[in-house]
Amino acid sequence: MSNALQSMNPAQREAVLYLNGPCLVLAGAGSGKTRVITQKIAYLINECGYDARGIIALTFTNKAAREMAERIQQSVEKKRLKGLTISTFHALGVRFLREEAVLAGLKPGFSILDSTDALGVIQELLATTDKGRLRSVQQQISLWKNALITPDDSEKIAQTPDEMDAARVYRSYDATLRAYQSVDFDDLIVMPATLMSTNDEVRERWQRRCRYMLLDEYQDTNVCQYQWVRSLTGLRDMFTAVGDDDQAIYAWRGATIENLAKLPQDYPALRIIKLEQNYRSVATVLDAANQVISRNPNLFGKKLWSTLGQGEPIQVVVMDNEEAEAESVGMRISASRFERKARWKDYAVLYRGNHQGRLFEQTFRELRIPYVIAGGQSFFDKAEVRDIIAYLRIVANEEDDPAFIRAVTTPKRGVGQASLTALGDTATQLNCSLFDAVHDELAATRIAPRQLEPLKVFVDFIRNIQWRSGRGRTDGGAATPAEGATELLDELMKYIDYERYLYDTQEERAAQSRWQNVLELTNWLKRKAQEDGLTLAQLVQHIALITMLERSEDDEDPDAVRLTTIHASKGLEYPYVHMVGVEEGLLPHFGKDDEYGDANKDAEALEVRIQEERRLMYVGITRAQFHLTLTWCKKRRKAREDLIREPSRFISEMGLETGVKTVVDPFSGMTPKERLVRLKEMLQKKG
Repeated sequence: MSNALQSMNPAQREAVLYLNGPCLVLAGAGSGKTRVITQKIAYLINECGYDARGIIALTFTNKAAREMAERIQQSVEKKRLKGLTISTFHALGVRFLREEAVLAGLKPGFSILDSTDALGVIQELLATTDKGRLRSVQQQISLWKNALITPDDSEKIAQTPDEMDAARVYRSYDATLRAYQSVDFDDLIVMPATLMSTNDEVRERWQRRCRYMLLDEYQDTNVCQYQWVRSLTGLRDMFTAVGDDDQAIYAWRGATIENLAKLPQDYPALRIIKLEQNYRSVATVLDAANQVISRNPNLFGKKLWSTLGQGEPIQVVVMDNEEAEAESVGMRISASRFERKARWKDYAVLYRGNHQGRLFEQTFRELRIPYVIAGGQSFFDKAEVRDIIAYLRIVANEEDDPAFIRAVTTPKRGVGQASLTALGDTATQLNCSLFDAVHDELAATRIAPRQLEPLKVFVDFIRNIQWRSGRGRTDGGAATPAEGATELLDELMKYIDYERYLYDTQEERAAQSRWQNVLELTNWLKRKAQEDGLTLAQLVQHIALITMLERSEDDEDPDAVRLTTIHASKGLEYPYVHMVGVEEGLLPHFGKDDEYGDANKDAEALEVRIQEERRLMYVGITRAQFHLTLTWCKKRRKAREDLIREPSRFISEMGLETGVKTVVDPFSGMTPKERLVRLKEMLQKKG
């Protein structure tokens, strides 16, 4: 037995060694599930003679996939890892559809629309700028797709006006994507699952490849993912699913805890192994978490425990209002950091909704507390930045259909949805990009001259920029010098006339803010081109890499307090956690404005919601390693009105006997200036 296996606890070791059929590993928070998955892959390859090509490990985030890959490299020789698949569900979906494009009704070079591009298609179909309505329709279509509900089925089951609205758009949205030869994020799972269930040849081909499958965060799978997994593993039923029914917190995006409940029914020979030893948290934290989650119906029954000691009592602090809450939390963190000789990044502030984070940002800036927002919007995710980058993407690659659609319709050029759909049909028939289809004779027979002319003007302009930027310019085999990136960028921006577009479509303050972001982008691009001596074509080729690096800045792990939603904190851990706004109406959250819709009309639906909110509370509690503080406010302002608040039911459910101590805010009633004086006094005494 390897040293890695010997160092595992008995339950972990059993989970790694079991290979007599399907296996469900119920992995409590902090119980070492990633270690089990990676060691099982190593065991399959090193000890059982499995070819890495036959092993597929699936998870939900690129970060988790990278972590698995890095850990496995420490246990298996590099040459024996060739062909191993460790990826997200969606990355496997891309690979599947690239291979099976023809049978899926796609061209090999199909495009993938991200959420923003897909929302643009829905906006054209709905002919509205109401962001709330657009997102509601987009989410409903996504939920239907994830549940394998077709446009025909959606029309039959739609009941509310919003659902009927979405069903009407769903059919046209689906047809538009097919015409564009594009897929959205959900299609990356829906289409492989559907093709494998209807095509024997494809199903058998992929089943032969999948000798063993490992599934991470199984409680987060939706109906479609469950169906696809069943198809992939159907030949042998050899898989290990790792999940935790107590951490199922994504019902609002289609995940269903029923997938865990169905496993013993669909696989009677299923082996269930429970990982209950927690390697993260002290006993007071785990006792509180166990007490809270025990109020929920439990599918399999488990109880976390650890050998890390009892720990300090959990503190529940009563605040006057949200301003006092933010200031007090900031000061308590400052004092604790000084007292414990800790780092800023040892602290996290968790909240139910993103809107709660704004006040903490403002307060932390005033208190000079460094912070980072986990899951905050990237600069490169801003709509105005993406608009300009779409033009640069099409300059770099005219096959990029989503970039073409975004650029040609922003600003509007008299090109509507009907023209783009006709162009998409033309491109499909010719098996070419939308860009190349514009000048084909077939397009002229399908699109009226008035709508076709602006498309031709756009394509001709982009081709001119491509040519002058150095793409494909040769004279007798010798490259012709490209024009400077700065000059071409200026010409491109003049053509787009984006500043005028913003002021025509936005309120003045919003337009000004967005235009500043565009100027920041273009100035940065020019500076990059000059510093590195890049042509526009070379610069554009680097944009994907640049945006990827920008989005991974969190990996640098700066010494700063983490501000994050509880949802975004799942899978993470922090020595000292402050969970704020633990009040009725916030946590648990109920009301029309949350992502569940109005469930108050249905007692059963409300109870289902409370159970998921309780699981969210459980996730928040179990992020803490050594100490947990909860805060709630007596009053909270909403729409210029002070609302009286009540502590969350989950606080009492934690049980006073678990080491929970309620205290009054020590800074209560003080002005911000008085609070700062008091904090300095506290720090001086501790010094």
